Amino acid sequence: MSFAGIRTWVFDLDNTLYPARALYDEIGERMTRYIMRATKLDTAGALEIRERYFHQYGATVVGLMRHHGIDARDFLLDVHEADHSVLEPDAELREMIDRLPGRRIIFTNGGGGHAERVLNSLQLDGLFDTVFDIETAELTPKPQRACYERLLAHCDIDARGAILIEDTLHNLEPAHDLGFATALVGVVHPNPRPPYLDHWAPDVKALLRLALGAETR
Repeated sequence: MSFAGIRTWVFDLDNTLYPARALYDEIGERMTRYIMRATKLDTAGALEIRERYFHQYGATVVGLMRHHGIDARDFLLDVHEADHSVLEPDAELREMIDRLPGRRIIFTNGGGGHAERVLNSLQLDGLFDTVFDIETAELTPKPQRACYERLLAHCDIDARGAILIEDTLHNLEPAHDLGFATALVGVVHPNPRPPYLDHWAPDVKALLRLALGAETR
């Protein structure tokens, strides 16, 4: 599948537009400490439910809200209040995103203003038309189909002219089922390629070089 006709570029955020490891180590620690305070569990217990809820619901916050009555907004604000000085702006990436035709949207399971702070720290602010995060999705995370349906409705997207760019393979299947073109970026290079994956590149800039090259031909 070519990039011709793509007019809505939907980007995942963490580990797609930047390597999230350094930032996510701190966010993970903040999550564990928050769970310990809220549930009175020890470190091991907090880590266990943190991981279990993530795999069960797609986002730890959903399990905490359902089973422990934790205020989702408070949790998301607290855990994402990390030190963004570890993030490095990339002028080349900014220039490439700026050249993309049509709309650009951030689609993330983060919340609490995380996406906005990351974009500002990466100096990518002002490039995206909107941020659609887990709070906008009414705490329905990827890869639940309802999350993608809410994205389409909220942003008035025609999936047939849109592409989702992600670092997580299984997040692409629901998008493909709804009509998106799909692109996986990162070290995971599935072989054989599943039918719901249209493009693969080792990183987002390599993918955008392909896309922008197609635009100029």
